[in-house]
Amino acid sequence: MVTITINGKKIQVEEGTTILNAAAAAGMPVPSLCYLKEINEIGACRVCVVEVKGVARLVTACNNVVQNGMEILTNSPRVREARRTNVELILSQHNSSCTSCVRGGNCSLQRIANDLGIYASEYAKVIPKKHWPVSFPLIRDSSRCIKCMRCLQICDKVQDLHIWDIAKTGSRATVGVSHNLQITEADCAICGQCLTHCPTGALRERDDTLKLLCAQGAFADPEKVTIVQVAPAVRAAWGEELGLTRDEATPKRLVAALKALGFDYVFDTDFGADLTIMEEGSEFLERLNHRDDYKFPMFTSCCPGWVRFLKSQYPEMTDQLSTAKSPHQMQGAVTKTYIAEKFGIDADQIFNISIMPCIAKKQEAAIPNINDSGHGRDVDLVLTTREIARMIRADHLDVKHLQEEEFDDPFGTGSGAGVIFGATGGVMEAALRSCYYLVTGKNPYPDAFYMVRGMDGWKEACFDINGITLHVAVVSGLGNARKLIQAIQNGEAQYDFVEVMACPGGCVGGGGQPIHDGEELAEVRGENLYFLDRTNDLRFSHENPKILQIYEEYLEKPLSHMAHELLHTDHHGWKMPGEEKTE
Repeated sequence: MVTITINGKKIQVEEGTTILNAAAAAGMPVPSLCYLKEINEIGACRVCVVEVKGVARLVTACNNVVQNGMEILTNSPRVREARRTNVELILSQHNSSCTSCVRGGNCSLQRIANDLGIYASEYAKVIPKKHWPVSFPLIRDSSRCIKCMRCLQICDKVQDLHIWDIAKTGSRATVGVSHNLQITEADCAICGQCLTHCPTGALRERDDTLKLLCAQGAFADPEKVTIVQVAPAVRAAWGEELGLTRDEATPKRLVAALKALGFDYVFDTDFGADLTIMEEGSEFLERLNHRDDYKFPMFTSCCPGWVRFLKSQYPEMTDQLSTAKSPHQMQGAVTKTYIAEKFGIDADQIFNISIMPCIAKKQEAAIPNINDSGHGRDVDLVLTTREIARMIRADHLDVKHLQEEEFDDPFGTGSGAGVIFGATGGVMEAALRSCYYLVTGKNPYPDAFYMVRGMDGWKEACFDINGITLHVAVVSGLGNARKLIQAIQNGEAQYDFVEVMACPGGCVGGGGQPIHDGEELAEVRGENLYFLDRTNDLRFSHENPKILQIYEEYLEKPLSHMAHELLHTDHHGWKMPGEEKTE
């Protein structure tokens, strides 16, 4: 331990603690813009400068450690002046039209500037021009970039994709796509982790809400039947931007809000998750029974960011992906076929909307060969959790006092296994629960496969199912996925079944979830999903009565011809930019 003095207060902290963390521990936090613990500690923004007695220059608090006897001033007149000047210089190259910024009211730069009382600046404004394909799901606004380098470091150190790089020099320096490419030419997984870690509105998702809300939108067309589905991870986060507690932000209250917005039917993607388990679990067992015909491990295919990563980085392993579509795509396909017939609706008039914790789903829904219903796109529109929260705010709904409503049948019933799809390890656990039943004819203890839970980036376990030893692994974060694949290729690891989620912590930490700068809430959200699983009367996908019903009435059985037509896809049927260049 070392003893230091901060603003006249003596405290003890562990040796090696940064000034930033020491000040926070003392209850006198230092503001920062670019800092991300263990990821971006480069002092780029210079907002966290402090004064250290005996040191002539001001020092950055984020990347300088305390020393015994150090005396620190975090808000001396000299520090205040320097901090204000540094923020004003940042603002001189920043588009400060906060009213038209998606992060207005949730922007670290805006907050710090207001705290410093910066309402005008004597520095001349030089705003970079925007050059970005606005059709891409990930939008970069260079006029709002503050050059903090968080996006670059997240992509490099966590996701290991290196999409971003520094472009230009001097005062013109900014962040651009590596190798001077357009984003549409890059191997971007569209995971959105750069977006959720951006402190300003320089990165955002493509806003698709007007496709519903404008005068030509789906809501305005009396012939359109709007059917919305809600992903498992959304229920764990949707209330955060609306000021609701987790007890108030129930799935049923979200249903009430969506009904109030004007959606005709509100379905639960937990049903689609259960359907995915039936197909993907059966596919895994089919591959095990014909082991000589397949390469192992089989990888889950629910996460489009992961699928994009594998196809661009390890295209030779594409056949090891499960052919099962993701839950919302399965549900979209059966909505425009089974539901259309059951409800007597013209399938061409159905407008399917998915509320997802992910921006890669926007791109997934647009893949031509993923649409098999025969009625246009199976999923017409994908909205993020943030977009639906903005829609609720725009309609001034008093969500807290809405009476809870049930999801609509028959896609309103989901098992606990479907719920945990949103957390890392959840797909694997749900699949193993049903695989055990399909092999033995009896249910396992619902929590028998708890070893795949948790926030570790790479987990592995062995399970015995009727004398068959299964070696499984779960990874979240694409950097961990790369490490696992390299271990497999080097012969250092061997698995039968692997779950991969592009975002750390799984979908609960997805690129479309609410942003809380400096906070990582994937673990908290995941715990919420496991609570919903424990309290669900149904904990196995194969016991969902509505799943049994759709097989009996329409699909016949898992892996049937109809199931293959609607619920499976060919991952070779579309190309990543790198694949196109090699042909």
